[in-house]
Amino acid sequence: MLLIIFAIGYLAIAFEHQIKLNKAASALITGVLCWTIYILNGADHDVAHHALLEHMGEISGILFFLLGAMTIVELIDAHDGFEPISSSIKTTNKFKLLAIIAILAFFLSAVLDNLTTTIVLISLIAKLVKDSKEKLVFASIIVIAANAGGAWSPIGDVTTTMLWIGNQVTSNELIRTVFLPSIVSIILPLIGLGYSLKEKIPPIQKDDSIINRSKPSERNLVLIVGLLSLLFVPVFKTWTGLPPFMGMLFSLGVMWVITEMIHSGKDIMDKDNLSVNFAIRKIDTPSILFFLGILISVAALQSAGTLKEMADYLNTQIGNQKTIVVVLGLFSAIIDNVPLVAATQGMYSLSDFNTDHPFWLFLAYCSGTGGSILIIGSAAGVAAMGLTKIEFFWYLKKVSFWALIGYLSGAAVFLLMSWS
Repeated sequence: MLLIIFAIGYLAIAFEHQIKLNKAASALITGVLCWTIYILNGADHDVAHHALLEHMGEISGILFFLLGAMTIVELIDAHDGFEPISSSIKTTNKFKLLAIIAILAFFLSAVLDNLTTTIVLISLIAKLVKDSKEKLVFASIIVIAANAGGAWSPIGDVTTTMLWIGNQVTSNELIRTVFLPSIVSIILPLIGLGYSLKEKIPPIQKDDSIINRSKPSERNLVLIVGLLSLLFVPVFKTWTGLPPFMGMLFSLGVMWVITEMIHSGKDIMDKDNLSVNFAIRKIDTPSILFFLGILISVAALQSAGTLKEMADYLNTQIGNQKTIVVVLGLFSAIIDNVPLVAATQGMYSLSDFNTDHPFWLFLAYCSGTGGSILIIGSAAGVAAMGLTKIEFFWYLKKVSFWALIGYLSGAAVFLLMSWS
């Protein structure tokens, strides 16, 4: 019954535009119903209550991270901070621009993470690309490249961080082994999606009315501090061991203080649109609620043992470890990769596969890049869905095939290199 409720909710999200129901509403209802069914099926109330609070602690961390990152990006945008970056991109060839954005997403996500990178670059694309359909193509390649970039870095994706902290992989071996397959995974999607773009892009016309909202010195300061604040988050996590959202909240607080000091002498009307209050009002709250609903739904499946049963079934029916990891990567396009990796870590111990065994490294690649196959398969995809209004079926029709081909090609390269 639990899987049926989840499947119905999943279909409601996929058919959002056909049934004219916001995906956030479907996700929230699905999440609550999944936990209700779990309780009514005889679960111990105290155990379920404890599990729910534990999951909500983890989920809240993700949501606060997302809230902080989106606020900082909106604050930079309010000060026209992305204008120097967008104006420095001179190419008028849309395929070259797509390649530049993919490269930026790939490497930036390894330093920040795939979620923050997606938010930053989609905000940048809004300044460069005016055609609404082409924005969706750019957003899609950002998701694919950001997920691929996060797969080879121990701080680029939640799952690689889990494997790193669990001592299943080391940072040096992860980078050495997964870097090339991750690059390969974005080449075919880049070529395939690039053909759908028109040959040229009109030169970016500066809008003085927008640029003059803040002084160049203020704009540059907010851009530099904002980017350094985002880069500080993984450093803070490594230094203190605290969850990433703590570093993000600290960065937001610093940005808040700095912007208040910059505009302290201005009239209330002049500084209102440059404040953190304004940036927070611009955030797409329904997307955050959608993310909440998805995560609590998956948490119910995890608490009920459904995901562990699926992993055990794969181990029994398939047997071949390489195939199992590939299938887990495909599942991560449907169900969040975090509980799948957690279940896999529970199935196999370091006595089964020692640190840096190809099994763990391949799991890092597949769980990181497999989520690109569907738009709701990763945190980056969910963020892009909210920021650009990508429809589930548009992505399925236009992008999923190329993302799948990229995923499989990268997997083939990994197997030839490291697990032959």
